[in-house]
Amino acid sequence: MTTPPVMFKNPFRPGAGHMPPYLAGRKSEEAEFARLLDQDVILENLILTGLRGVGKTVLSESFKPLAIQKGWVWVGADLSEAVSVSETNLATRLITDLSVVTSALTLNLGEKSGAGFTSESVPITQPVNFSFLAKRFEETPGLTVDKLKSVLEFVWALVKQTNSKGVIFAYDEAQTLADNAQKDQYPFSVLLDAFQSIQRKGIPFMLALVGLPTLLPKLVEARAYAERMFRVIELSRLDADDRRDAIIKPVESAKCPIKFTTGSVDIIANLSGGYPYFIQFICREVFDIWIQRISQGRETGIPVDEITRKLDTDFFAGRWARATDRQRELMFVISHLDTCDGEFSVQEIVDMSATVLANKFGNSHVNQMLGALANVGLVYKNRRGKYSFAVPLMSGFIRRQS
Repeated sequence: MTTPPVMFKNPFRPGAGHMPPYLAGRKSEEAEFARLLDQDVILENLILTGLRGVGKTVLSESFKPLAIQKGWVWVGADLSEAVSVSETNLATRLITDLSVVTSALTLNLGEKSGAGFTSESVPITQPVNFSFLAKRFEETPGLTVDKLKSVLEFVWALVKQTNSKGVIFAYDEAQTLADNAQKDQYPFSVLLDAFQSIQRKGIPFMLALVGLPTLLPKLVEARAYAERMFRVIELSRLDADDRRDAIIKPVESAKCPIKFTTGSVDIIANLSGGYPYFIQFICREVFDIWIQRISQGRETGIPVDEITRKLDTDFFAGRWARATDRQRELMFVISHLDTCDGEFSVQEIVDMSATVLANKFGNSHVNQMLGALANVGLVYKNRRGKYSFAVPLMSGFIRRQS
């Protein structure tokens, strides 16, 4: 094995939404998005969903150049709970993102006579910036949804003159959107109503919402018809071949002096569970450790225990800290279910608690605690009335804590 140079750059980049050196798999998802881009009339919008670490943000970022290549304009941002505070906040978010594109456009307001020694008319133009769009929004009569539709229709009248195919509104962390009936604020409903209305008029504005699996139930709760507006792409773990590609190809592309053996690849692939983030995390740690060991003349190997301990500290521990002792006890019970890495029911948890605890849980208590765990992002309830861990490989971490 060749000794690596001192300044050798690690090719792997774990991080929240960081583009990996090689995007493994996801060809079918890219093909489905390309199909959506070919719509002349928007009948389907996009929802991209999955657990944290499965590569949603990275994949959505890879969609952006595909859309631009096909003539679409791309706008968007990461959403936050602040957007759901009011309908006006939602509208402000959309107008802010649109203004990045429209600020380069101007509106012809007519002409005025020239001043001084010239009698030629001078055109009067107005840049379509945020202030202009916000003023139009405020001056439009009606409800928030009426004001928003007016702005969107006005913007399309300008954008279509640039020969753009349409505009894609891409929003990550979209699961943070929610209606608040107690405060009489319905931002999620306003978003859906506005886009359904303008799409019926043939305006090619497409929503691309990216978020955790809680997104779809929230969407259906906001508007029952909304499910028919979207094509849902649910990202799952990488299969065996794609895991290998995600591990090997970055090394080959970077012409790394260190190569993974077949045995090393198998260990990393299994340890990662097929989640792209974990593959990046583990491979980066392995490379850093190997570079140090080789420079010291020591043997290389996959330090599974050390990497697992670091992953526990960096990824799981902060989430685990959100739970109370009693909630941790409940999750300990869940981690012993055969379906702990998939879906589980309240009754399954109650039954298992009788096996692993001195005092088993009751149905109402489990229901209550699952709701609390959902609020802190540790579990989520799907449309089939079952629950799942919202954090990948959480069950293994919980068992290690025991």
